[in-house]
Amino acid sequence: MGRAKEIIVKVIPAKIANDFVKKHHYSGKVVPNSTLHFGCFLDDKLHGVMSYGASMRKDLIQPLIENTGWNEFIELNRMAFDDYLPKYSESRCIAISIKLLKKYAPHIKWIVSFSDGTQSGDGTIYRASGFYLTGIKENSQLRINPKTNEVVQSMQAFHLGLSKEFHTWKKLIGFQLRYIYLIDKSCKITVPILPFSKIDEMGAGM
Repeated sequence: MGRAKEIIVKVIPAKIANDFVKKHHYSGKVVPNSTLHFGCFLDDKLHGVMSYGASMRKDLIQPLIENTGWNEFIELNRMAFDDYLPKYSESRCIAISIKLLKKYAPHIKWIVSFSDGTQSGDGTIYRASGFYLTGIKENSQLRINPKTNEVVQSMQAFHLGLSKEFHTWKKLIGFQLRYIYLIDKSCKITVPILPFSKIDEMGAGM
């Protein structure tokens, strides 16, 4: 694993995390629901951020695990790393963040996260980190604002009062992939667990 073992992961303030995400995440945007931010440090400098928070539609995510409580799950909704970090850094940082969740937020039993197969990738890091693939669907949530050429998510359009216009904009071609990690191994996933080979079968890879 080389120098990846030297990475230090710790909680950082939202402003520091958000500034880093805006600079290094492909979307250039933060998720307003993010409440817990981990910074990844190497050689005493910040080179990565993982932001966790409540899912925007908790009512849709909660049933993915049998008998799960409203506050027993969390979403890893932003990951951003610069090019300074060595190979295997992302999976190591995720693993450390999960250990920190176990220690400081023991009520959290599982994690959900999504890969944007239209722009960023199909979740290689999640698969390497022990997440289960539980959903692949064609993108319907991201469209391109013809006036600004900006990629806009459906919930973002709703909050901006652009819902009607949103549905007339060009859809971004690709897939969204859903991953789940069970911190509490006794949790039971209520939807089919898909083999990773399904990604290539559906042409959802990047």
